[in-house]
Formats: sequence, C-alpha cells, structure tokens
Amino acid sequence: MSHDHDDEPVRFTAEQTAAALAPPAGRNGGDLVVETLHGLGATTVFGLPGQHALGMFDALRRSDLAYVGLRVENNAGFAADAYGRVTGEVAPLLLSTGPGALTSLAALQESAAASAPVLAISSQVPAAGLGGGRHGHLHELRDQQASFRDVVKSVHTVRTPSQIPSAIAAAWQSALTAPHGPVWVEIPQDVLLAETAMPVVTAMDASPPELHPRPELTAVAAHLLSHAARPAIIAGGGVVRSDAAGKLRALAEKLSAPVVSTAGGKGAFPWEHPLSLQSWLEDRHTTDFLEDADVLLVVGSGLGELSSNYGTFSPRGRMIQIEADLGKLESNYPALGIHADARNALSALLESVEERREAQQVAEAEAAVRTVLAKVRARIDSQDLDAEQHILAEVRAALPAASPSFWDMTILAYWAWSAWPGPLHSGQGAGGLGYAFPAALGAAVADRTTPVLAVSGDGGAMYSLAELATARQYDLPVTWLIVDDGGYGILREYMTDAFGETTGTELARPDFVALAESFGVPAVRTTPETLRADLRAALATPGPSVVVLPALLRMFAPTHL
Repeated sequence: MSHDHDDEPVRFTAEQTAAALAPPAGRNGGDLVVETLHGLGATTVFGLPGQHALGMFDALRRSDLAYVGLRVENNAGFAADAYGRVTGEVAPLLLSTGPGALTSLAALQESAAASAPVLAISSQVPAAGLGGGRHGHLHELRDQQASFRDVVKSVHTVRTPSQIPSAIAAAWQSALTAPHGPVWVEIPQDVLLAETAMPVVTAMDASPPELHPRPELTAVAAHLLSHAARPAIIAGGGVVRSDAAGKLRALAEKLSAPVVSTAGGKGAFPWEHPLSLQSWLEDRHTTDFLEDADVLLVVGSGLGELSSNYGTFSPRGRMIQIEADLGKLESNYPALGIHADARNALSALLESVEERREAQQVAEAEAAVRTVLAKVRARIDSQDLDAEQHILAEVRAALPAASPSFWDMTILAYWAWSAWPGPLHSGQGAGGLGYAFPAALGAAVADRTTPVLAVSGDGGAMYSLAELATARQYDLPVTWLIVDDGGYGILREYMTDAFGETTGTELARPDFVALAESFGVPAVRTTPETLRADLRAALATPGPSVVVLPALLRMFAPTHL
C-alpha cells in the first residue's frame, strides 16, 4: 500500500507513554535492532554470528524473532533470498564484519539481479577504529561500505544507538520499493553493545511508495497496442514479483497477443494457454516470431543476455518496455520506456486498450503460436535428447503441484529455463554456483507444510554440503536432487565447443549418499528409470532428504539463420 505522508502522528495512550518512560533495564543497541525488525513486521531472520555482531545475536534471545542459522554466510544469503522471493516480504540477514560480511556478497548479487528483498545487517569494528584500516582490529576493512555499494540497492550506516531504528526502517523501505532488492546496514560493535534507555521500538511504517506509469505514456502504449497487426508480449520476472499474472492474462486475451515468458517470468502466464509461447527464448524460431511483431510489449524484463537469446534478438517493430528498475529501462533496446511497477502499468493498459478479439484475430494468433511451438518441438526432436527430456519430465511428475523448486546453475536447470512448465526459482540472475539447496531451505522456513525441491549438479552441490547440517537441525522438508556427472557439466560443454578440450572441469567428489547419511539425512542413489518413484518417496518423507542421479546430460543446440 502507498504511504500517506500527511497522516496524523500516532497518539500514545497514557499507559503507552508510561511504558515508554520506563523501558526495561539491560537493553542495548542489539535490542534496538531486533525490536525494529519486529516492529516492521519481521518474524524470521537468517544469519551467522561473529565477534563484532554478538550484541545483535544475544538480543535475539530477548525477542520473538525466529532465528535460522546456516553454516556459510553466502548460503544464509541464498536462504534469505528465497524467503524474500516466495513471501514477497523483507528477509533480514544478520552478518558479522569483514570476512563474514564479504562472504555474503555473491548471494546479495543474486538478490540484486533477481530483485529479492533482503535486508543485510552487518556489524563493524568499534566506531573509534573506523576510517583507515590501520587500527589492527580483527576483520577490519578500510571501507567496508565500498565492498557492498556496487552490489546492493542502498547502503545505510549507523554510528549511534538512536540512529538504529530509522536506518533499518529506511533500508526496509528501500528493499520493498519497486524493484525489490537487497540493502545493507552497517552498525559498529560498540554501538550494538552500548546500553540504551531509549523506549522499546513499537510498530513502524516503512511502506514503499507506489510506482505508477505516467498517463501520457500509457496513452501512447495503449494506442500502439490497440492498432497493432501482430502484437506480442514478453513477460519477465517483474510480472511475478508484482503479482500481476492475472492482469497480464487479461491484457493478452484482450489484445489476442501471444506471450512468451522469460526464465524469471515463469508463472506469469499459463503454460498451456492457447496464446502461450511458453519459455523457449533460447530458440531461433521464437526469436524470429518476436522479431516479426509490429508492436512488442516487454513487461518486467530488462531483456538481458538470456532473454534476448544471447543478444541475437533484433526486433523490427515498435517496442514498449514496462520496467520498475530505471537502470534497465531501454538499456539494451530502444523502446517506449515506461518506468512503473508491472501491476500498476498493466492495470492502466487494461483500462485503455481496445479489444482485438474478433474471431479471425484470435484464430490467427493461436495458429501462429501452434506453428512456433511445433517448430521448436521439431528442432528438439532432431537432436537425440530423449534422455534429458525424460529426466526433466520425471522430475516434474514427481513434484507436487504446490511445491516450489530451486535450481542451481547446472545443465538440467538450463533445460528447465526453457522447458519447465511452470514457476521455478534459479540462480540465473547473477549466475553463481551453490544457490539451489540453501535457497530451498529458506523457502521451507517460509512454509514448512509443503515439500521443497532443490536441483544441483555435483559441482554446485559441493558449495552447499555444509547446509545438510542446517536442514537436519531445523528438520526442513527439502529434497535435494544432485545430478552427478563428475564435474562442471555446462563448463565442460562450453570448453569443448570453444577449444576442443577442457581444463579444470573434472572433479573428484564424495559419495553423496554416504555423506548425506552421515548428517542424519536419508539418501538414495537413483536411475532415470526409478527417478520419479524415488523423488516422490523422498518428497513425501518428513524432513530433509537427498536423491543422487548419476547422469551425463547434454544441452540442446541452438539454431542459426
């Protein structure tokens, strides 16, 4: 909801005023942190303690916040990322100084690329030691803020206890302002430990401002779409994050416009809808079709490397781009750029466009979709990739409809970006390894009633093995499918294609089944023939589980003009 800055200030009752005048004894800056998070609506925090952050972690004992501790800061960041993605709420991430904070950077980069609202709160050396890196403090950096400024949306520094509530509230609002993203707050050790007589922090309003489209841009976009002969739509992750799938469907049907979803936009449009081009953006036939559109509406996507078919996409018609991230607006292609939240912009367009639902227009659009999908199917069928398609179909069949899935940067995930029929979450925003399993743990924390699937290759799995202990400690319902091909499979393919041989791609790895069992996590080695049954059994078993599939998979080859 939008925040009315003209609201009257909240009036305290006499009892509330008396409580504020006599705060509990024994509180410190760390208590102000957890009280502020609670007042903003947080219920769960992720993180890893460290020497300078102990005041913040000790305060958790005196709060109602649930704490989920992971074994590596980067994995804690991935867990917070997923919690933010599936709930749409801010996910607090508590970190220490220096090495502890820096270890989270790859996860925060993924959150920035995927617009996940993560609030990282990091400790710092004592305030007297700031500014130079010459005081000899453990974990000391010359400028810790500088390490985060290029990654997160906003940086907020605290230097006294009284600054803590407002700084965290400002960061919270920044994280939730469209586009969502990670933010960072830095608090020195002595500020966290300093005793405070400040009143207990009460409920705080950090509602983000709404981002509405400018009416003159909506009018032009509606005119272009209403009079297009061959309109088409690309739906990106912004549609999903703004909960605008229903409005997108209504607009597509009103315009008789085919829709293709990006990997991040899966779930933005029904997979089997007669106007659905599904997600085959890494396909020349799909690219040709989109290039032929006379008006192309791009909603919630910056048309980056993957969504532009690795830069080969070259539209010939007029493009309209709706994007909440101002930095992505027209950054790759010229367009009528509309800086707005996807839901608000689609609502405005729905009210303004004229219907294109004549029987001939509908029939032509649906026939065009069928033709493109048939060409895609023929291309895949010609490449002897039955095993890959079978494995992906078995995974889909085993996963309950309501269960979310999280995918690492592995060959099966590259397939899923195009062929998975429904929503998924992956680390393809920034493209770092190790995302799937800790992210799935974060999603399971958000909803323990539904099993969650994580999919990794053996290379990516090695980044996250320590979190088997986390899964067991919190008894989280996550099934981890590890596709073991003996190395970095996608890099093996890239290097073979580019150089004819590989370097550094082959890996010694553990017996994943025995290793999982050593953590008290049940595990099974499966085959393509038994995969569906083994996955179903694992997902139906309470708590964590591991399924290992030895398989050497191949990527589909692109088509060229």
